[in-house]
Order: sequence, then C-alpha cells, then structure tokens
Amino acid sequence: MSEKLELTSKWDKVFPENDKVNHKKVTFTNRFGITLVADLYEPKDYEGKLAAIAISGPFGAVKEQSSGLYAQILAERGFLTIAFDPSFTGESGGNPRNVASIDINTEDFQAAVDFLSVQDNVDSERIGILGICGWGGMALNAAAIDTRIKATVTSTMYDMPRVTAYGYFDSVDENGRYEMKKELNNQRTDDFKNGTYKRAGGVVDPVPEDAPLFVKQYHDYYKTERGYHKRSLNSNGGWNVTSSLSLINTPILRFGDEIKSPILMIHGEDAHSCYFSRDCFEKLSGDNKELYIIPGAVHVDLYDNLDVIPFDKIEKFYKDNL
Repeated sequence: MSEKLELTSKWDKVFPENDKVNHKKVTFTNRFGITLVADLYEPKDYEGKLAAIAISGPFGAVKEQSSGLYAQILAERGFLTIAFDPSFTGESGGNPRNVASIDINTEDFQAAVDFLSVQDNVDSERIGILGICGWGGMALNAAAIDTRIKATVTSTMYDMPRVTAYGYFDSVDENGRYEMKKELNNQRTDDFKNGTYKRAGGVVDPVPEDAPLFVKQYHDYYKTERGYHKRSLNSNGGWNVTSSLSLINTPILRFGDEIKSPILMIHGEDAHSCYFSRDCFEKLSGDNKELYIIPGAVHVDLYDNLDVIPFDKIEKFYKDNL
C-alpha cells in the first residue's frame, strides 16, 4: 500500500521561481517501499531527449532550499532535473520521521535514477547526480554501486559517517566513541519507553557568542529569511538523536576507488569542511576525477551564493560527460 502524503501545491521555495523553467511535483518509490517527493524542473524550450540530474542535500535540508536552487538553475541551462527530499524527511514518506540511514539514503539516489530512466523526455544513458553537503557523500556512495550514474558532482561535501564517528577534525577517539554509543543506546531505551523519538535540535538559536564561526554561518542560512524553511530539519527540530548510530556504524565509500564514471568535487577553500573533500579525493583513483577549490569560499557559500557557486563549470562538466 502506498503512503498517503500531503503535498504543497503553492511555490514555497526560499528562492524565486524562474519563468524560463517548467516546474511540477513528482513522486516515486524506492526499494524500501518509501515514497519520495521531488520537484521536477525542465527547460521550457528544448528538442529531443534531455540529459537528467538528480539532486539532494544538504544534510538536514529540504528540496525547497539549496537542492531546488541548483535544480532550477541547471534546468535553465538545458538539463531535466529533480530535487528530492530524502526518505523520512520533508514531504517524502517513511516512518519514523527525521531518520538518516546510509543504506536507505544511498538507495534514495538510486530510486531517483530509476525514475529518471523511464521518463519519455530523458536519455537514460545520460543521467547524473549531484549531492550537496552530507548528500555529497551519499552521492559518491551511490556512484560506487550504480553504473547507470554517468557523472557525479559533490558540492561542499560532508562525510557524515566520519564526522559522526570521529568528530570534527577526527578529535574523538575510541573511548569517546564508546561513551557516545552508550548515551545513544540509552536514548533508544528511553525512546521505546516513551513511544516517541527525541530530536537532536536543529541549528542552535540563538547562537552563543563563543560558537565556532561555521555554526554562526549555519545559523545565517537556516535560521534567517535567507534559507529558513518550515520543513527543514536544520531550521527546526533536527534529526532523531539515535540516527547517529547508523552513521557511526556504516562508513561510506568502501569501494569509492572503483568508481569509473567522472567525478567533480567542489569545495570552498575556507570551509571548515574542506578536509572531507580533500581526503576523499585522495582515495578516488583514475583520471576521471577533479577537485575544484574556490578561494575564500566558506561551507554555506555553496548553498546559495550565486557569486560563488561555479555553475558554468558544473554545466560544462555535465555537458562533457552526459
């Protein structure tokens, strides 16, 4: 039985609608039986079948934020695109809500490829994906398993299992990780007793004066008019606390060095997260990869700063490889 979803019909994105692009809401189901909801964008004027791109992220965002912005701009540049809400988040289905899972969220990208592959106006041999922030890691994980994905872009990528298990800049050791596991598993017991799931809390608000600069930058996006959205986990109550257990125990990119399709990794030089892309890039093999570092850019610049996001380069990469 398919899930009954309540979908918004009005334009409720954090970016303006583009009159050069057609937009509609679509749904498709992944192999876990979860119905995913996406915004589909296509250029108003085109001939023949289009190359297509599935987009998601950042981690804790919704399709009405960064992924939708990327999708609409790339549609204006000649691609059919979808920006989708991952399982358990946004308008997509799945219960309990607000859960992250490496396996299911990698499958979400593959399900998006399923959907794109059967569209009448899509060339099924020219499908790419794009992952922003934590979904950059998921995108690479999907590219490692799904040979239908012909080109992958990551933007301001996070390796969520690494940062969850080891902390920022790998500051958590085995003992610290054990204490974290104990706390999370105790929370599982409490959740079961209470019949509810404790939320981790979104981006802290108000921001303490002594908060790291990147936390203040997250606040400037998720908690202000710039990027706030009522369905965004980061803008509101955050993930289920116990989602972290899946991330700790399930590293990604075990077979990343076997990805044969082209990869473009984009990151800001001044982003606190840049080391994720630099280190991951070193693990990829072959001549099918490029790491593009943007001088002076910080992590959230690649969410929505049109003066920073290198759309010309992204467009050329996809046109050269799709």
